[in-house]
Amino acid sequence: MKPFIRTMKALSDPNRVRIIKVLENKELCVCEVQNLLGLAQSTVSKHMKLLEEAGLVDFRKDGSWIIYQLTDGEESTYAKVMLSNLSAWLNDDPQLHEMMTKMSQVDQERICAA
Repeated sequence: MKPFIRTMKALSDPNRVRIIKVLENKELCVCEVQNLLGLAQSTVSKHMKLLEEAGLVDFRKDGSWIIYQLTDGEESTYAKVMLSNLSAWLNDDPQLHEMMTKMSQVDQERICAA
């Protein structure tokens, strides 16, 4: 039951759902997620840790950056099902639409160097 609860807990926060939705389109570093959501870096890092523990996101290092992407869901059946469902859900949400539009203007070099 723990993997199920971990997945549901990770998806119980609107900002974590927003992170999942933006990562459907592009892998992002913490600075880019922070810029899109308007949250503190420490808050974004905590969100990312919970999503990672739930098997929803994975990361890789690229120099000094940590780049996050959605997992393939193979580690957790619950994560795989929820990622699949979320890809079809909330696509008409105005706030998510605004974030997707803003994402094209996010410049990692400029944002993360500040």
